[in-house]
Order: sequence, then C-alpha cells, then structure tokens
Amino acid sequence: MDKIKNIGLVAHDNRKKDMIEWVSFNANRLINHNLICTGTTGSLIEEVLLDKIKNDKIEKKLNISKLKSGPLGGDQQLGSLISEGQIDILIFLWDPMGQQPHDVDVKALLRIAVLYNIPTACNRSSADFIISSTLFDGEYEQIIKDYSGYIHRNVEF
Repeated sequence: MDKIKNIGLVAHDNRKKDMIEWVSFNANRLINHNLICTGTTGSLIEEVLLDKIKNDKIEKKLNISKLKSGPLGGDQQLGSLISEGQIDILIFLWDPMGQQPHDVDVKALLRIAVLYNIPTACNRSSADFIISSTLFDGEYEQIIKDYSGYIHRNVEF
C-alpha cells in the first residue's frame, strides 16, 4: 500500500448518520487520501468534506469517486475494485438489524475484502482503530494469500 490510500466508504441507510459524523470528525485525515464511495453515501461525504475544506480554508483538492448506489451495483463495483488491487481500506458501516434487498452483494463485498486481506471496519469503533493506526498514513506491505492452488471439492448433481 502506498502512503496515500484508496479508501472505500459505504453506509447503509440506517448508518449514514454515523458515517457522516465519523467522516466529519476525521476529515483532516481523510482529505489526504482517495475516497471511493457508493452513491448516496458518496454525495453526503462529499458535501461534508467540501464544507470542511471551505470553512477551514484548506488548500487541498478533494479526491472522491462516487460509484452507483449499493442496491444498484455499487457494492459489486467496489468489490471489483478490491479484486483489481485498487482499494486499500474498506469502511463499511452496515446495518445488522435490517435486511437489505441486496444482502447477497453485501456478503460478497465483505468476502472479497477478506479474500484480498483489506483492512475492513464494519462499525465506528473498528473504523476509529483503523484511522488512528500508525500504519494509516504510511506505506504498508500487505500480505495476500495465494489461492491459485485452491481446489474445490467435486460435487455431483
């Protein structure tokens, strides 16, 4: 991982408020990195960070990319970026109490993040630990398991 990270940010509807509060609190650290967000979450984050840059008169260009909304394929787009090595950290505040119409996509995104050994936060506490780590602003040699020899069990139908 390079010093400047590519950070995936996703929040379910019932967790968007938490994400916005977290982003606002950590704005000074986040604006130094590339942010890749799903649809609505990305628009909300962009608004908060642009206000922060304007109000604090920060001479920094915000680097934010917005994908599609999660249920419209944004989760899958983010998973694809992870598999292509274009995401370094995933902050995914998901709603453990609500069933999502795209639950299979959510599970697939989390699976891909684990498969590619991406630091992943699923709640504010783990997001706080990631962003406050001494590794957050530095380079990091990520170990990715080689699954090329993985053999599937033969299943007959």
